[in-house]
Amino acid sequence: MSASETRQQIVDVADRLFYEHGFEATSFADIAKDVGLSRGNFYYHFKTKDEILDAVIAQRLANTSGMLLAWEQDAASPTECIRNFVHILIANRTKIMAHGCPVGTLCNELAKLDHTAKDRAASLFTLFRDWLRRQFVKLGREEDADALALHVLMRSQGVAALAAAFRDEEFIRREVADMEAWLHAQCPAASNPNPRQPA
Repeated sequence: MSASETRQQIVDVADRLFYEHGFEATSFADIAKDVGLSRGNFYYHFKTKDEILDAVIAQRLANTSGMLLAWEQDAASPTECIRNFVHILIANRTKIMAHGCPVGTLCNELAKLDHTAKDRAASLFTLFRDWLRRQFVKLGREEDADALALHVLMRSQGVAALAAAFRDEEFIRREVADMEAWLHAQCPAASNPNPRQPA
């Protein structure tokens, strides 16, 4: 395995462990053990856990940007783009019920720690906010596009938090259906009567 492949494996494992167990609770040893590296080989790639955190956040930003771009290219309308975002709750329901939202949990933990990376982690929310705002602008809601984007973010984060607390899949599905009804009410003329339903 090349050095770049090993580094990528470390970032992937760290991303998963930070999500499942939390950043503070995950040690160098935990990551090295999962990757199968000795401590010395591990330090060749990353000197501190904060360096790994930076790499994890950068990867999440890149992956999220790619996902949002793909939605815009593939969706039939801005309304469908927003539906795709809302349906993340269903597509990732098992992980969300077990661990909450990966963005929300990381931002909350880093804020409590007053970690220097807290603002970079929050930029994931900013990425979603700006993207959602652009969709509402395309739907003719320029004046309140940002408020609508924040509403969608707030609602989805609330659903993720309660889904993790109650482990209730039907609750997730009901809330997603309610969010879709709300979306139709905001932009009825632009809603597609036969939208493609994400899995």
